[in-house]
Amino acid sequence: MKQLIIIVCILLQGFVLYAQKEKKDIHKGNQLYEQKKYAEAEASYKKSVEKSKGSVQGNFNLGDALFKQKKFDNAAQKFTEIAGSSKDKTVKAKAYHNLGNSLMESKKLEESIDAYKKSLMNNPKDDETRYNLAYAQEMLKKQQQKDKDNKDQDKDKKDKDKKKDNKDKDDKDKKNDPDKKDQDKKDQDKEGQDKKDGQQQPQPDKLSKEDAERMLEALKNEEKNTQDKLKNKKAKGVKNRIVKDW
Repeated sequence: MKQLIIIVCILLQGFVLYAQKEKKDIHKGNQLYEQKKYAEAEASYKKSVEKSKGSVQGNFNLGDALFKQKKFDNAAQKFTEIAGSSKDKTVKAKAYHNLGNSLMESKKLEESIDAYKKSLMNNPKDDETRYNLAYAQEMLKKQQQKDKDNKDQDKDKKDKDKKKDNKDKDDKDKKNDPDKKDQDKKDQDKEGQDKKDGQQQPQPDKLSKEDAERMLEALKNEEKNTQDKLKNKKAKGVKNRIVKDW
């Protein structure tokens, strides 16, 4: 029995010593992080994680160090692991928040929106996450509009190129076919004569004084509504960048 107790004590001492080394690595990493030596901090946090893979503090700080070095994909992977493994809602909310930031930096807007929503599910009172969500949604809306505009421009260019090709083909046909050229000239002459001899387009009825006053009043109301909307938008304010690190 005494021998068994001695073995247990030795094991406990070894465990405590190992835990102390893990905390020492985290502490060192924190010091390096504060000095903005993020690569060295990353190495120190990795050492702590090797000693305790389930360390929330070590893993979380490692994710932060990766983010600071713009290793956004690696940071996203780390925060995804933390959010998926932790049962603490506070930890999950913070992990999803930073996951959203990492995805945002990688221009993965739809995924970042999903991450921010999950963060708010775990902590509905976090106003910064709520702002980041709104910011990501606005960025996605602008990106979709830009893609649509580019698509429309490409379509317009193709239509213009097609018209130009058809015109070039038509000019070539006229050059090779004198009869077609003469017929086109006759058609143009006939169209000009029709315009000269044809009936004039009916003139619109003269606008009454009452109609003019109603139209003027409608324009004034529309302008007032537009100004009110602009004032409301200005009052709410819009932040230009996301600033939050855990």
